[in-house]
Amino acid sequence: MRTLPVGERALLVELDADGEVGAFHAELLRRRAAGTLPTVREIVPAARTVLLDGLDDPRALAVELATWTVPPLTAAVGAETEIRVRYDGPDLAEVAGLWGVRPEEVPEIIGGLVFRVAFCGFAPGFGYLTGLPEHRHVKRRATPRTAVPAGSLALAGPYAGVYPRSSPGGWQLIGTTDAVLWDPRREPAALLAPGTQVHFIRDAG
Repeated sequence: MRTLPVGERALLVELDADGEVGAFHAELLRRRAAGTLPTVREIVPAARTVLLDGLDDPRALAVELATWTVPPLTAAVGAETEIRVRYDGPDLAEVAGLWGVRPEEVPEIIGGLVFRVAFCGFAPGFGYLTGLPEHRHVKRRATPRTAVPAGSLALAGPYAGVYPRSSPGGWQLIGTTDAVLWDPRREPAALLAPGTQVHFIRDAG
């Protein structure tokens, strides 16, 4: 863990791996809920960092963080949500081939995993979900699509994600959902927040 003050009120914490980021983020949320974390306006995880903004004394917190023992991330940490998916993506057969299974087996494989929102980015409401075992990682498409439909469930590298709106993208598309990932009229606007556990349920409709 490395810390870097950012301006007068923020602290950037650098970690070495996704698992460390997830565990550290969960520990921050736990301590904030328990009232043992100094006042912080925002906690923003990314692939290898966590930004703490709105601190009264970032340097003092950096010293304190060096004394923390952060427990490993457990599946029981975080809110939970279910997203219903139709497995009708144009890359379903290709992903199944890479996995060495039949396309009709993919929903069972995905449905048996517990995903976790590691961080958000790319577009409002887009969550990068971890939880794919290493042998299920797939490469991005060699040629990205100019338009990926909103609601597409996609895979790339160690991540899964659902496109909240139509946009260009190079991930492998395996299904679609009617879930609304981003609605500015809703509170909160994003369906998925860092730390949320996500279960994909097969929608036969």
